[in-house]
Amino acid sequence: MHKDLLRLARSERAVRRHLALCLAAAVLAGLLVLVQAELLAGVLSGRFAAAALLPLALVVGARGVLGLVQGVAAGHTTTAVKSVLRHRLLSRLRELGPARLASHRSGELVTLAGRGLDALDPYLNGYLPSVAVAAVVPVAVLVRLVTADLASAVIVLVTLPLIPIFGALVGMHTKAVTERQWRALSRLGGHFLDVVRGLPTLRAFGRARYQAEVIGRVADEHRAATMRTLRVAFLSSLVLELAASLSLALVAVPIGLRLLGGTLDLPAALLVLLLAPEAYLPLRTMGNRFHAAMEGVAAADQAFAVLDGESGDDARGAAHGGHGTDGRAGASGPDGTGTAPRARRGAPEIRLENVTVRYPGRPEAALEDVSLVIGPGERVALVGESGAGKSTLLHLLLGFVTPESGRVLVDGAEPTADDAWRRRLAFVPQRPHLFAASVADNIRLGSPAATIEEVWAAARAAHADGFTAELPEGYDTVLGERGANLSAGQRQRVALARAFCRPGADVLLLDEPTARLDGRSEAAIVAATRDLSAGRTAVIVAHRPAMIDLADRVIRIADGRVVSDSASMIEESR
Repeated sequence: MHKDLLRLARSERAVRRHLALCLAAAVLAGLLVLVQAELLAGVLSGRFAAAALLPLALVVGARGVLGLVQGVAAGHTTTAVKSVLRHRLLSRLRELGPARLASHRSGELVTLAGRGLDALDPYLNGYLPSVAVAAVVPVAVLVRLVTADLASAVIVLVTLPLIPIFGALVGMHTKAVTERQWRALSRLGGHFLDVVRGLPTLRAFGRARYQAEVIGRVADEHRAATMRTLRVAFLSSLVLELAASLSLALVAVPIGLRLLGGTLDLPAALLVLLLAPEAYLPLRTMGNRFHAAMEGVAAADQAFAVLDGESGDDARGAAHGGHGTDGRAGASGPDGTGTAPRARRGAPEIRLENVTVRYPGRPEAALEDVSLVIGPGERVALVGESGAGKSTLLHLLLGFVTPESGRVLVDGAEPTADDAWRRRLAFVPQRPHLFAASVADNIRLGSPAATIEEVWAAARAAHADGFTAELPEGYDTVLGERGANLSAGQRQRVALARAFCRPGADVLLLDEPTARLDGRSEAAIVAATRDLSAGRTAVIVAHRPAMIDLADRVIRIADGRVVSDSASMIEESR
């Protein structure tokens, strides 16, 4: 039995009670096979009268009842074990907090707590009872065969170890293959959830299409690992069935010859023929159920690694594999082609003409009949209450929403629906999404072909080089999911560095980049934003005076409408 699960079973009274009942019922049902074979051989050979059919029926009925008891107890055991493990996992995650769980992505933890622990069912329901039966029943059958026919008992004794030997040889390979399958599943779950959470960022930087290809590649790896596991499982069944069939033939052929020669009586021959398969059956069953149980064992290993506070090397490896140089922020471009950053075309003019935006299911308009012009290289601050429509205006420029009426023009033309327009944008959201990748990969998200020197320069411009140098591996440090091991100000500066690393972008969109920051972090963000917006057309959603001071013009929005548009408001805000 898995040593950690055994420790858990001993520590939980309900688990211990149900597990003991499950194993006892399984072993007792297995031992009743001896009584069943004895009665059946006696009836068939005429040694027992027809009245022996009633005890035989009772034995068969008792085995059925014991099987039912075993199933119910096994169900209670699996429910209790999974419930205890899930509660302990949740408690451990709350205890460790996000920063200390940086090497575990939440998608992997969700997969572990859901599908992973559910995979314990075959282990607790099937494999453990079969282990208990295999440890007791073959020995009992051998003892009875010794008293019935010593020659047959010797053959069984010699051939019986072949099944566990072949099973162990195949089982070692099975364990390795199943662990690879589980790692592929965990990587798929972790990567998929990370991508879904960061989808707006990926779309803004033109990486969403490539991520669809990455997820497809990871899914193919999981499919291939699953098929390898199934092939090994079928191979194991073939090997075990072949070994058991040949062993039974070695018992049955001499029995038939001796019965014909008159050196063995019929009751003993029937008893041997009925009992011999029961000596091999528990071992074959244990071997077959081993494969179904291995995914649960791999999940249990990972669960206890989290409970014991280990670093989770597999999760870290998945983070590298999912986001490294061939993943989200690697050496390839948005379409996986490795395109170099484009030269800037020059700051454009942005014009909104009678634009109305309405979200599905909401009767009121998020933006209503909005018209404004943002000149080339102009820095505009959008101010207003929460829900006024400022972020909707940014999403409109990003192409995330489509106007119900009106149009958006860039240098007199409507921006195209593909990534060509987004390649001209540098976007810094209010809550930047950092992926479970290295600091350098997060910075070069929008410019995959950027060299490490360009990454360093972008970090210096965003005032992110100081704290990055203090990280354990510098720019190669793998961040926790959503930047769990960084402060809010540090995450914001990494997002600004990401914008600095897009030399081809001539439009800057910022959504309250200094919200919830302390004074020191705000000063660093404001200084970096001033440098970043130079020579670009900038639209900044701002509440704090320090960000408003950067603007050439302030536009106030209320209830989805532009209520004032004046450069004089800058002086008023001061």
